[in-house]
Amino acid sequence: MTQAERDELMAIIRELSYEEREVTLASGRKSNFYFDGKQTTLHARGGLLVGKAFWQEIKTFAGPIHGVGGLTLGADPIATATSIAAQLDGTSVPAFIIRKEPKGHGTGQWLEGRKNLPKGSRVVIVEDVTTTGGSSMKAVDRAREEGLEVVGIVTLVDREEGARENIEGQGMVLRAVFTRTQVVGK
Repeated sequence: MTQAERDELMAIIRELSYEEREVTLASGRKSNFYFDGKQTTLHARGGLLVGKAFWQEIKTFAGPIHGVGGLTLGADPIATATSIAAQLDGTSVPAFIIRKEPKGHGTGQWLEGRKNLPKGSRVVIVEDVTTTGGSSMKAVDRAREEGLEVVGIVTLVDREEGARENIEGQGMVLRAVFTRTQVVGK
């Protein structure tokens, strides 16, 4: 990913995903600003750049990475875009999706894309936005329960509200494509 592409991705995030308004976050906290990462990850150019940015971050982890995914819905477009970016770079890294609850019929599985990831596969969890890291760690726990080895977490935007400290406090690595400060300067 070039610096120009990184700058373009930040501009898309600022335009489509950042809003100053009162919201209640997934963590239950109130905030006067919001990052709706899906507005960027589901945008044609934004999605392409997200895939490239995440693949660039994932390549910094040691050893082979066999898969990339996270909790539905925020992680779905990121995992797919990252998998495609890896393939375009000559590496096969399948995407996977972790359900919020097990499938109510058929196999009752938690993880979609299972056949691409044998037990012991080394994976990275992806997120659109991290606040406290709770959703990321839920994905880590579920992936581990499925027999996957989680080597780290990558987020599009770290809101800088405790996610890094909480995640690293549990022995996991968090890498952020951007921080709130980088995106909005405050």
